[in-house]
Amino acid sequence: METAFAGPKKIADRLGRLDVHEIAEMNPDDFVAVCAQPPAVHRFPKSMGERIHSLCAYLVEHYDGDATAIWTSGDPDGKEVLKRLKALPGYGDQKARIFLALLGKQVGVEPKGWREAAGAYGDKNSRRSIADVVDQQTLLEVREFKKAAKAAAKAAKET
Repeated sequence: METAFAGPKKIADRLGRLDVHEIAEMNPDDFVAVCAQPPAVHRFPKSMGERIHSLCAYLVEHYDGDATAIWTSGDPDGKEVLKRLKALPGYGDQKARIFLALLGKQVGVEPKGWREAAGAYGDKNSRRSIADVVDQQTLLEVREFKKAAKAAAKAAKET
């Protein structure tokens, strides 16, 4: 998780700033090259670079480059914010729910019904995802939850 969340700073350092419009206007191959410079932004720099570029282009096209408009434009409820998040390139149901929970739990973005829309990720005092990480202890608790969930899934698959 720490490596993934360091990615935006790497991009900002390499480009001189983190600008959605600038990234969207770049040639996709040139942006992928920025992401692939050692140390790479992600362990799969090509696919992640393409995904980030697509995401920036989508934000420019649909929200004039303002990501906060996803949860502010038109005063959406939690269900609508989830729908908007799921429409983002590279965002499936789980990632969208985690992001919605992160907004509610750590950023104070709490549209009506956000916890329900986020599903279990919105549960109070849970330790399911990055939305629940606020310090080293909660990071360890989330890792333990994920480890237990993987073990349970593996056991269920074997039966």
